[in-house]
Formats: sequence, structure tokens, C-alpha cells
Amino acid sequence: MELNLIPQIKHTNSNNFFLLSGPCAIEGEDMALRIAEKIVSVTDALKIPYVFKGSFKKANRSRVDSFTGIGDEKALKILRKVSETFHVPTVTDIHTNEDAARAAQYVDVLQIPAFLVRQTDLVVAAAKTGKVVNLKKGQFMSPESMQHAVTKVTDSNNQQVMVTDRGTMFGYQDMVVDFRGIPTMKQFAPVVLDVTHSLQQPNQSSGVTGGRPDMIETIARAGIVTGADGIFMETHFDPANAKSDGANMLHLDHLEKLLTNLVAIRKTVNLL
Repeated sequence: MELNLIPQIKHTNSNNFFLLSGPCAIEGEDMALRIAEKIVSVTDALKIPYVFKGSFKKANRSRVDSFTGIGDEKALKILRKVSETFHVPTVTDIHTNEDAARAAQYVDVLQIPAFLVRQTDLVVAAAKTGKVVNLKKGQFMSPESMQHAVTKVTDSNNQQVMVTDRGTMFGYQDMVVDFRGIPTMKQFAPVVLDVTHSLQQPNQSSGVTGGRPDMIETIARAGIVTGADGIFMETHFDPANAKSDGANMLHLDHLEKLLTNLVAIRKTVNLL
């Protein structure tokens, strides 16, 4: 994948990691623009290539009464407005073959959720849009097995593919990150570390996923040291009241300090 081919992406010559970040789900226009404005300001100052992330719908909920979205077209139009307002690319996840063509009209990167990354038809549908495809590694998959998911994209005449590690299941209610997987998967495609989802605590008895946001910086630092090309991080100005995944999101107020620290670590790594 060539990062500089993503429309509107900036700072690709900075030798920095790139960042996919934003809220878990699009809850409304004002919140999306508020979050995007802050992240754009910070990433421009630190010269971090940045892609705004927001799910236009949440299909993989624990309970039937969980928030799934504000309406597909409404949310996709908000993603387009973020891109047009701040001149940044956007990424959203898709869950069906029909989603691929629909979302491709509004965003620059299509993300395949971890639970669905073995679904050949979905991966191929995303690849055939010509958009960049971000493949989330299944929580149940080895790093080595992601080579086959990458090949599904490249065999569909699309070389713009990246892989994102979001942790591996450890028992029923916890995740671990095997950092050996980062150099392994870099043999197939650029590798992103999804810091916040790696700290999920799924399958809680309440039906609401828990998390360990106190460990975000620890995992992010380790990802940079072990050679991650990019960092994925969900953030919100009010995680406690976010409609999806609030338990493991980074508070927006803490983003600048964290990214500043990660850039310093990346500079040190680049000297080695």
C-alpha cells in the first residue's frame, strides 16, 4: 500500500506513523466535527498523517437494544462533511457486500471488521470498489493467517490494503496483543495497531463491553517500538456517555499528550 495515494492525506514525508482516529460511531454532525477539529489540529502540529474514523452503523452489537446508528445515509453524509470541512480522508467499517459500494461513495478507506475478515465475498466487494481496504485481524486468527485475507484483496486487482491488529482472545472476557504479530504481518502489508479495541473486555454479563483505557498509552508505546506503521485509536470528548465502546475509548483531552509521546518514541526508533 502507498500511503500517499489516500486522497487528501497529509504529512506523508514526515517519517511518522499514520493515525486512524475518531469516535466509535457517528452520533451526530456536531460531535463528529468537534472531534475531527481537535484531532486535525493536533496531527497537523505533530505532522502525523491522519485519517478520520467513524462507523456509519454498528451491526455487531451485544444486545438488540444497543445503539446501531443514526441512519446510514445521514451518517455517511456526516463523514463526507468531515472530509470536506477539514480536508482529511475518512474510514468507516462495512458489514455487507451492499455496504461496500454504498460507503465507497462517501469515504476513502473501507474497513472490514475483525469478526468478518474471513468473509470472502465481503473482502472482495470492498477490494473491487478500488478504495483502500483495512483488514482487521480476527480475534481468533493468527498473524500468519492474515496473509490469505490480504491476498483476497490483491487478487481482486487492489494493492491498497493494510492490516490492523486489535488483539487476540484470551479466555472469554479479555484480549491480549501479541507484538510478535506486527513484524510477521508487515511481510504482507502495512500494519496498524488498534490500541483501544485491544483493551476491550468483551462478553460481560451485562451485555455491554468493558475495557481498560488506563492501559492505552502502554499498548500504544509498545506498538510504536515494535514497528507498527500506523495507530488506530477511538476517542471521544465524553467517553462515559458515548453510545458505543465508551469503556475503552481515549478521552479527547488526553490525545495531544499521548500523540506527542508517541512521536518522540518514533523519532528514537527511527535512529536505531
